[in-house]
Amino acid sequence: MRVFIVHAHHEPNSFNGAMTREAVSALEAAGHQTVVSDLYAMAFDPVSDRRNFTTVLDPAYLKQQAEEAYAAAHDGFAPDVRAEQDKLFWCDALILQFPMWWFGLPAILKGWVDRVFAAGGKVYGGGRWYDDGVLAGKRAMCSLTTGGPASMFADDGLNGALETLLFPVNHGVLAFVGFTVVEPFVVHAPVRLDGGARARRLADYRARVTGLDTAPTIAYPRLADYDANYQLRPRLAAP
Repeated sequence: MRVFIVHAHHEPNSFNGAMTREAVSALEAAGHQTVVSDLYAMAFDPVSDRRNFTTVLDPAYLKQQAEEAYAAAHDGFAPDVRAEQDKLFWCDALILQFPMWWFGLPAILKGWVDRVFAAGGKVYGGGRWYDDGVLAGKRAMCSLTTGGPASMFADDGLNGALETLLFPVNHGVLAFVGFTVVEPFVVHAPVRLDGGARARRLADYRARVTGLDTAPTIAYPRLADYDANYQLRPRLAAP
């Protein structure tokens, strides 16, 4: 298995850093291949604009999807974007490693998605999305830490259900481009854990990443469940 880890934490000695190191160690010891994009260490530029491209379709007006489609057809992505796209197509599984900030992705990771997940059939588009997406057949998983304890992210928790908070990433990003989405691995409030508890969570993560190809996945609706107007087919509608 070839695993691509996109790591988004600015402190190498953070628990996120420990998780990425544990994942690489576990996967390579099990005979898998890994590639890590450490976005902060790379000084990855998260700003999506004309710097994404070496080609220009319309110099007078920047329409993102049109420029992406043109770049996809003319090998016109900037080297830093193309390198990340190559890793996406190389891998069998993608791991997004990040701390949840403001109920979402850190800006540098969201910017990575904005720049790398390009339209025009490169990563999505051309009528290919969801279970018919360009990246169908690959797996993806969010691995993250939260600042608060698990109770805050329960269905009746103060922050709301974690499943709901991660829906824009799991469904709106990963599933949208075709990934089979693995249930997230979450370490709640690692700063509050003692050394023994941290070691146990790292051992749990080691087991998860080495079993990534069989780990439980999230079931989302399939394109076949909907008609041409994206209405749920009557036979599948709730009674």
